[in-house]
Amino acid sequence: MTISEGEPSSSAAQTIGLIVAVKELQGLKALDLNKLLRDSENLTIQYCTKNGLLLKIDMEKLAGSLPLHLISMLISFKRDEALFRYLLSAIRLLYSLCDLASRNSKLEQIFLDDVKLFDQLLDFVFYMLIVLGGCKQEDHAFCHRHLVHSTLVPCTFYLLTGFISTKWQDVVHVLLAHPKIDIFMDAAFGSVRMVVRCLEITLLAYYNDFSMESNLTAEQVVYYLCQQCEASLQFLQSLCQQKLFKECLLMNQEICGEGSVLFLALSILKLQIQPSLPTRIKAALSRLKSKILSILLGLCEVESISYLDEVASSPQSLALAKSVASEVLDLLKIAFGRDSAHHNVDGCHPMGFVQLNAMRLADILSDDSNFRSYVMLCFTKVLTAIISLSHGDFLSCWCSSNLLETEEDCNVEYDTLAAVGWVLDYTSLDITNATNLEFIQIPNKMPRASYAHHKTSLLIKLFANLHCFVPNICEEMEENHFVLKVLECLQMDLSDILPGFSFASDASKAAIASKNLRSLLSHAESLIPNYLNTEDLQLLRVFSSKLQSLFSSTGFEGNHIQDSKFELSLSQDKFTKLNINEHYQVAQNAGGCPSPLTGKEPACFNKRGNSKEGMSKNAAFPDIDQPNTRAEDINKGSDINMQDQEDNVISASGTREIDVDALNTDTSSSDTSSAKGKNSFEHMYDGKLSKLNEDRKKVAVKENKEDEKLATVQKRKRKRNIMNDKQVALIESALLDKPDMHRNAASLQSWAEKLCFHVGEMQINPE
Repeated sequence: MTISEGEPSSSAAQTIGLIVAVKELQGLKALDLNKLLRDSENLTIQYCTKNGLLLKIDMEKLAGSLPLHLISMLISFKRDEALFRYLLSAIRLLYSLCDLASRNSKLEQIFLDDVKLFDQLLDFVFYMLIVLGGCKQEDHAFCHRHLVHSTLVPCTFYLLTGFISTKWQDVVHVLLAHPKIDIFMDAAFGSVRMVVRCLEITLLAYYNDFSMESNLTAEQVVYYLCQQCEASLQFLQSLCQQKLFKECLLMNQEICGEGSVLFLALSILKLQIQPSLPTRIKAALSRLKSKILSILLGLCEVESISYLDEVASSPQSLALAKSVASEVLDLLKIAFGRDSAHHNVDGCHPMGFVQLNAMRLADILSDDSNFRSYVMLCFTKVLTAIISLSHGDFLSCWCSSNLLETEEDCNVEYDTLAAVGWVLDYTSLDITNATNLEFIQIPNKMPRASYAHHKTSLLIKLFANLHCFVPNICEEMEENHFVLKVLECLQMDLSDILPGFSFASDASKAAIASKNLRSLLSHAESLIPNYLNTEDLQLLRVFSSKLQSLFSSTGFEGNHIQDSKFELSLSQDKFTKLNINEHYQVAQNAGGCPSPLTGKEPACFNKRGNSKEGMSKNAAFPDIDQPNTRAEDINKGSDINMQDQEDNVISASGTREIDVDALNTDTSSSDTSSAKGKNSFEHMYDGKLSKLNEDRKKVAVKENKEDEKLATVQKRKRKRNIMNDKQVALIESALLDKPDMHRNAASLQSWAEKLCFHVGEMQINPE
């Protein structure tokens, strides 16, 4: 490549020639370059500059020399704004050359066959990301350096798709084959974190009404930084959607054990979204949170390596992970309590699946032994507030297939040429009236019904995870700890937890919570099996029944519990006697008895079929207002269904509601009428108690079966595969020889039988 004929081809001259060529050609698109090539011979073009200087450029030499030239520039020159602006121009030209290769067979052959050139391009990308990740950002908002630095990161990323492939699996295969893949991963997350830092500094200044002394407005700068940050994060998200990349990432101790991913997640989740922000900026910030949550979800869902176990392996990373979990739960709290007026965003600016992704991550955290107690500590109030909502609000938010507000997501179609052109133009001194840069957004929508069902199923999973108790795993707390925490929270004022919603009065909290849980269980049946599994539904049913039992046994009145030293589990005899004696006392006080002529029983012994009026065929609970109680059903443990819970509803006065009409009979004013009623009731009571004693044996047998079933559900809920060292060594050795064993059923069965021979060697430490 030469500037003019006859000029010496020394190293210095070649460097000068490259610099001039980059500055002159960087604004040309692939179509423009291809037109010049068609008019030339042997890949040498002639280009006339604005100053009238004729450049004679060998495109083959330009493509082959540019990567190494850029690496030398990074090493030799001061890393200031001027160098970064030049690197942007060079990357823009490289991107055009890659695009041109697909249109010109000769140039394409160079990129395909020249292994040295390919390696130099990879080395440049790796080194560039290392430099960008190590540049500390000064706290000077709205400086041009922030704009240029933030643009370099996504441009460097998307250069990989330019000279490798637009298919992410191809990009991943090339990256994983590189010996410095660990360095790339660390540098990639570190460089994106620096872009987030630039955005954070600029946002703080924007909130403080900082005026920018430039031809750009503050809003334009903030939004441009948001787009560069989103494009960079989207590139990482696309890589992390590939299984091989995720597994390699999880084996990188610096990223997992030392928290590079978590630091990036924390910095993004902490970005404040104030109501005064323009809609497009709020939406972009929200999508950033959605995308980093998606990355965390992808890592948590890898089966071969437990990401949560990795981050919990050291106190430092565990503390960092809990900070991230806290931000996720706070994000959910805001999302659950958001007024519809604040939640409604212009459809032209999707906000991402923030709430849904946060709920999915909360589901995973609450089902992990490392974080279960922390989620319970931080989020029980919010879950309690949800079931304390007024029944209308609860139905519209959690039991509807057509929510008023849903989320929409989108993918940004990043344009490297446009991004570089915008930042180079509008950080110069001679440009006025800067225009906005808007990348194309490809919408990613979910059907409203599907979104609503996912949201409800995730709420149910949260209750199921926190209530699930496996003794060998849940050692940090006692059984029924969650249901006791919910009962404790019900005694508090929860109106500030979910602003924008109405709550029931303190006196009717128990009844409202029962009614909401009944509706949730009824709606949940329609979500099986597409959105919910039966195990989670069963755990929610058990939670609901135990909470209802607490309402009954403690005299819950909304703000306090009459007996502060209550026991959660009463013996069956005591529980049954308590219910019958209570009804007996109420009957005595009312002076009523069953009619000897009609044989009418008290309300507490009404048959279940008499209380189903108004119920749908698939409902799990009868109507909440039904006061009937069936004594033998109170003791059914995990098998108590919605009807039995409804039977135990407490009235505002703290006592069970009794069907007074069922107890009132015709009585005379004589003294004997009262005694007659009492004797008749006692006779009936003795007969029923005798029947109950017989039925209790049958109930106990059924309870045992249900307890075994619940234990199985709980064990399946928290799967833990335990193998001794010899078994682990055997299976690891086998996987080295046959990594595709999981696809061969016969091989799996054979190895399962081999491993069984070594079960006896498993050592169990006595407690």
